[in-house]
Amino acid sequence: MLPARTWQVLLVVSTIGLCWLLMMAVHELGHVLNAWLSGGRVQQVVLHPLAISRTDVSPNPRPLFVAWGGAGWGVAIPLALLGIATASHWRHRYLLAFFAGFCCLANGLYLAAGSFTGAGDAGDLLKHGAAQWLLIAVGLPLGAVGLGIWNALGESFGLGPARGNVDKQAAIVVTLSLVVWSCVTAAFSTW
Repeated sequence: MLPARTWQVLLVVSTIGLCWLLMMAVHELGHVLNAWLSGGRVQQVVLHPLAISRTDVSPNPRPLFVAWGGAGWGVAIPLALLGIATASHWRHRYLLAFFAGFCCLANGLYLAAGSFTGAGDAGDLLKHGAAQWLLIAVGLPLGAVGLGIWNALGESFGLGPARGNVDKQAAIVVTLSLVVWSCVTAAFSTW
């Protein structure tokens, strides 16, 4: 029998790892969807667990639209999944809440910070005509929404009054999901 803190660490670490990988996947799906919608051609999507994800589009007739797709869909899809989980009263809703909050925070900070560094999608957005103030005006509130979603999730992850006690089944399923997703993306992605 493992101590409660071991299950807690397993749940927290595997949830963060899985959220990172799935956030990149849903973000790249957003670029792919906007590329297809605008008549662009997706050449390659990199989703390797040891690489930063990216989507290569050529030709890309609407680069601004494609660049916004990553953060747009990368936030909308997780929030929609959270809405479905909430409406259906799923008992593990907190896992999707953490994921949705993670995606909002990651995409929001990516846009806001990138508006100063010119890195990644923010650099593409700036290059194709988006104003820096717009990236900040979108990014900072998204980050705040992410933190707001995370508020009060601590007990589900064994913090506070929970004293390390978490749902062991959730810890196992999230850990196995992380391992499977990592293996699948490693096997089928180039980088």
